[in-house]
Amino acid sequence: MAKAPIRHSDHVLSTVQSPQAAALSSVAASWCRSALRHGLDPAGQRSGARLGAAETALLREANAELLQVATPTLDRLFSSVGPTGCCVLMSDLHGTVLETRSPDSEAALFNAVGLATGASWSEAAEGTNGIGTCLVEARPVVIHRHEHFASRNIGVSCMDAPIFGPEGQLVAALDVSTARADHGEAMAGLIAALVQDAARAIERDFFCRRYADARIVVAGEHPVQGGLMLAVDRDDLVIGATRAARQRFRLGSEPRVEPKPLGDVLGTGAAAGFDDGERAVLRQALARSGGNVAAAARLLGIGRATMYRRMERAGMVGKAH
Repeated sequence: MAKAPIRHSDHVLSTVQSPQAAALSSVAASWCRSALRHGLDPAGQRSGARLGAAETALLREANAELLQVATPTLDRLFSSVGPTGCCVLMSDLHGTVLETRSPDSEAALFNAVGLATGASWSEAAEGTNGIGTCLVEARPVVIHRHEHFASRNIGVSCMDAPIFGPEGQLVAALDVSTARADHGEAMAGLIAALVQDAARAIERDFFCRRYADARIVVAGEHPVQGGLMLAVDRDDLVIGATRAARQRFRLGSEPRVEPKPLGDVLGTGAAAGFDDGERAVLRQALARSGGNVAAAARLLGIGRATMYRRMERAGMVGKAH
């Protein structure tokens, strides 16, 4: 007599109970979080809870700038993957779906499994899944059907990428999901690449929108994190940076970038002379000296009184720290 196949929920629980489970793979680590941290049962039923229309509208309003920036990219992504039976979703930072695109032929199915606006796909709510695990780990993930924590979700495969805002903070997850049984790992890999490209495009457009009045300097491209983009003001001070640029140039994780001369950030500039534009020189000297006027004056080889006179002439009195 043939052995009965092992149920998905039993396999998940046996993995969780293994002392080395979390070290086996990132999926196993997520299963452990789902069961041990969030107390979820892989055989449990979906709660079915979704935000109502009013609550969803408020959440969308709170994310209005992101949604406006993302809409063209979401449309382009859906035009590529929709004909293959995929839906496109974007969640907020906490895993609640803000925006969806679904093929008409698959819309009822996706709605039935909870891939709909207002639904929560956090790990705390659904266990291991594309959106929730992507947000927890802040990296692109592919969760194939059997890799989901909950048995109720194993009919879907998810390809996800995080979206980081103009200040380098995690703000959303971009997801493409499919219930097609003929979508194997090769197809998932192709779609995952499209999702990551789309997420980086949203980040780029969001950054450029936020710093529309600044000059944008592209200082390279990280293969996963995207563009090394810097926002530079009229005095050549860096006032903003993408997550990739913050990490590459060690600009810190605080939302506000402490203004620094572009040459200093890129490692290409020496102290400028007054012939290069007095206001810019003064601001750069103050930036290099942490706002200390006396130190900035020494850096420029002038006296403190002269420094104040030049600052006044440049309309900078009261702007020094």
